[in-house]
This record gives sequence, structure tokens and C-alpha cells, in this order.
Amino acid sequence: IMAKGDAHAVPAGGALAVDRHGFSQAVTDTLTAHPLIEVDRTEIDGWPPEEWRHVIIATGPLTSDGLSQAILERTGEEHLAFFDAIAPIVHTDSINMDVVWAQSRYDKGDATDYLNCPMTEAQYEAFIDALLESDKTEFREWEANTPYFEACLPIEVMAERGRETLRFGPMKPVGLTDPRTGKAAHAVVQLRQDNKLGTLRNIVGFQTKMRYGAQADVLRMIPGLEKAEFARLGGIHRNSFIRSPILLDEELRFRPDPRLRFAGQITGVEGYIESAAIGMLAGRLAAAEIAGRAPTIPAPETAMGSLLGHLTQNANPDTFQPMNVNFGLFPPPPPFEITANGKRRKIKGRDRKMLLAAGALQAYPDYEKLYQESLTATQAA
Repeated sequence: IMAKGDAHAVPAGGALAVDRHGFSQAVTDTLTAHPLIEVDRTEIDGWPPEEWRHVIIATGPLTSDGLSQAILERTGEEHLAFFDAIAPIVHTDSINMDVVWAQSRYDKGDATDYLNCPMTEAQYEAFIDALLESDKTEFREWEANTPYFEACLPIEVMAERGRETLRFGPMKPVGLTDPRTGKAAHAVVQLRQDNKLGTLRNIVGFQTKMRYGAQADVLRMIPGLEKAEFARLGGIHRNSFIRSPILLDEELRFRPDPRLRFAGQITGVEGYIESAAIGMLAGRLAAAEIAGRAPTIPAPETAMGSLLGHLTQNANPDTFQPMNVNFGLFPPPPPFEITANGKRRKIKGRDRKMLLAAGALQAYPDYEKLYQESLTATQAA
């Protein structure tokens, strides 16, 4: 995947973007020409038959109706989304903690589950104006007649229904007291912890169709998020993905029917590289099981290991949403380092990311070495 991506790259600054048609055709050509791969384009419109002992389902975000229905029957409707509502996710260490405070509504549950961003009336009105005037993505023709789910309306749609709608929805201030004033704010934006590590925060109820550039500008109007760094921006689009933290074990096996594994976007990852990485892991784990080898799993300090851990262990099942790999999925590094003169220095920003990247580069070869040794031992036997 990486080689084909490099071969079909298009200018995109520091990012890797590809010519979609050339890239997809090159991948297809490589697969169809491989001597150990047989391509059968017959549609799988139901659950794989029992005689198929090792199956990987990697049907992507537009899984066919027949297979979707079969998955629904085995998971329950709450475990398969057909129209996902994605709220933005913020890196916790980019939040201004001098502005926000920790409190659950009506003090229910753990106070640290939510961070609260208070707004004055003037700030709220300015935010609504910016929201209504922002540049938004238009629906494609096939999406146009798809109804919104009332539980996950885009925030701009709520604002269009009335300027006070958000104050009685996701931005309601009731049950929350700003410790600096001793009173409720005019409006509050809540940030909910999104992973076990506490490195990511979900902006509660902020599904949106704003274009990315406008979205970042508008969201940074929220007090406490002036310098926010986003692990993922929000959006709404048709998708199919399972609730992996409940349904998959640490080897990507489907808990109700372990002869099956899931891989790629249907597991709740986003992006070519992420989908390919989870596909590679699913294939390696399936091959190890067939050969009777112990599974080899990358360390959580690696990009693949952190993504696998997010899917199968660390993500909150109740708020699970598709995710690109990002530094917020990695185990956090030590918060301080000792400088040459013996003083403690807080590790943050670029230094923190460089430390995480260095740890990943050190840990991944260990995984690859163990995998190759396991493979060689099996071949020798």
C-alpha cells in the first residue's frame, strides 16, 4: 500500500495524498497478479458458511445490504452504524486548563470524565453567528434524501432551528457550576474523555458538516480551545462499522463467532494506511492461528499496536467512532524530564511527539523480529 501510494502521490504539502484512480488500479493489479491470491468477485450476501474455517471480513464502509443484515442479526442493531455522526476530538494537552474546569453534570459520576468550556452570552452569540455563516459541505446526490437522526443532528442544523436551540441541547449549562464565578455559565461546551489514556477529548454533541478549515476556526472560538489541536475533525457521512471494543478480541476475532476476523474500515479505522495496517495484522494473526503459532502483537508504543489497542481495548464502546492513527492513542510519555542542570522540564508539544515517535521506531523492529522468528520456526518445522 505504501509503495503504491508513493508511486501515485500528488502534491499535498507535507501530507501523502494520492491519485485515487491510479492508486486503486495499481493495488488491484498487484493483487490479481499475485500467484498465491485467487480473486473471486462473487458477492457475499450473507454470513460466511460454517465450512469456511478462517474468514476475514474487510468489506469497507459500504458493506452490501445482505452482509450488513447478517452482521446485524449477530450483533444487534446498536452494534452496526449505517450513518455515522462524528464529533471532533481534541488532544487533551492542547486544552487551556486555566479556562475549563472538570465536573460532570449534576456531579454524577467521576468529575474528571468531563471538562467544561464556559461561554458568556456575547461569546455564545458570536459563536452562533460564525456557525451559521460557516462554509459547509453539501450532501452528495445519494445522501440528499437520507434523513438525519434526531439524536445526532449537525450543530449548524440545530442552530438553524433557532439561536437558543444549542443552549437547550449539547451546550446546555444546567447542572454545571463555574468554580470561578460560583454560577452557571450562559452556555457550556463539554469535552468528554474519549480513551482510557485520557489523552483525547470528544466535543460532546458537536457533529457537523462544516468544511475542515471553517470548522477548526469556529471551534477555536470556544473558550479553552483557542489553541486546540484536533486528533480528528467532525463530520457526518454514511458508513458501516462495528463496535469493535465490544465485538472483537485482541486478535481481531469476532467474539460471537471466533472463526471470523474483521479488518479495515469496518472495524472503525479511517484512512488507507490504517485500514491496510489492521488488514495486515488480521492476516498475520489468522495465519499464526492456522499454523498453530502463538500470536505476535505489536507493542502499544507502536502506531499499529496503539491502533489495535484502541479498537479492541482502550476506546469507550459507548462513544466509539472511526479514528485515524494519532499520538493521542499512544501511552503517554513521562510528563517531565531532567535537564542537564538537574531541573525538571515539562515535555510538551513537538518534544512530546518526537519522544513518542522515537519510542515507536525503537519498538516496532522488535515486533517485526519476533514475527519473522516465529514465521521461520514454523517453516522449519
